[in-house]
Amino acid sequence: MPASKVYFSDMRTGPDTPGLPGKLHRLLKAAGFEDIDYSGKFVAVKLNFGEPGNLAYLRANWARVVCDYVKALGGLPFVTDCNTLYVGGRRNGLEHLESAYQNGYNPFQTGVHTIIADGLKGTDDVHVPVAGGEYVSEAKIGRAIADADVVISLNHFKGHELTGFGGALKNLGMGSGSRAGKMEMHSAGKPFVRTADCIGCGRCTKVCAQAAPTVREGKCSIDTEKCVGCGRCLGVCPVKAIEAPFDQANDVLNCKIAEYAKAVCDGKPNFHINLVIDVSPYCDCHAENDAPIVPNVGMFAGFDPVALDEACVDAVNAQQPIADSMLGEAERCHHDHFTDVSPTTDWRSCLAHAEKIGLGTREYELVKI
Repeated sequence: MPASKVYFSDMRTGPDTPGLPGKLHRLLKAAGFEDIDYSGKFVAVKLNFGEPGNLAYLRANWARVVCDYVKALGGLPFVTDCNTLYVGGRRNGLEHLESAYQNGYNPFQTGVHTIIADGLKGTDDVHVPVAGGEYVSEAKIGRAIADADVVISLNHFKGHELTGFGGALKNLGMGSGSRAGKMEMHSAGKPFVRTADCIGCGRCTKVCAQAAPTVREGKCSIDTEKCVGCGRCLGVCPVKAIEAPFDQANDVLNCKIAEYAKAVCDGKPNFHINLVIDVSPYCDCHAENDAPIVPNVGMFAGFDPVALDEACVDAVNAQQPIADSMLGEAERCHHDHFTDVSPTTDWRSCLAHAEKIGLGTREYELVKI
């Protein structure tokens, strides 16, 4: 497969340049955004609305640029995401919608409607065949995303405690899965507790929707029969006493994410945007965000989500760590930043599998705008 073009714009502005919204519009135009026929089409703008309490998620202003552009081209856009597995502000359609509105994803800010793609209880999905799938035969995709004529992913590029990083593939794959789909993707590995390190704080019990962790006599244990492997407990443990059998589990998770992303994109026009800003070490699904690990890099866009994510990983790895951050506190800088932040992950596995099943190519040509 020949190299895919990935278009890039930095974050610099001034009196003689357009502001950041204008720069994003200019980037999309240069990247071929208008090559898609939007006329009269339902256009899903897939993103993460951000867990309440997290301030690293993308501001709704970015989505407004994309949605206004689609409307100007005759399309019918809406912003969308699916419900989560874990407890928090986005576990059902009503709370999810309220959280989205709270974070600015409402018609007043974006100019379009906000739709929770898998419905009230996360059960409204469509089983979509995965061409070439090795781990998933039919992906369980939120109905509003599956029914859309065009899919645009608008992604906050950052770290992730299970997958290494989160970008276009993570937002498209895990993010478009219904609750049943998310459970299917997460089912490869179950965490365990290093009892000697556990301090019995109970934070893990507060974020588990399955009531799998319990604390007795000052120590936590996890019921693996109840656990669905979502990994929320790993991120909240203050002493990192919770681990998962990562010999294969994270790689399988990444492969399933790639296959779900392929199910979303196959058979319909799709376009992808990564904003490499506020690069937090963990997912926007957390109710908090740590300091960015590297400086803001810029905006990336293109038709190939695999090339796009590869280009963004390379761009992040080229940056010097921010001193007062999780990455800056690491003993050494290997310029493999997502591995240094989450050593038990392998971010390459998702990209490699996505390329293997024909979703895109890791080879890219970077075009600076």
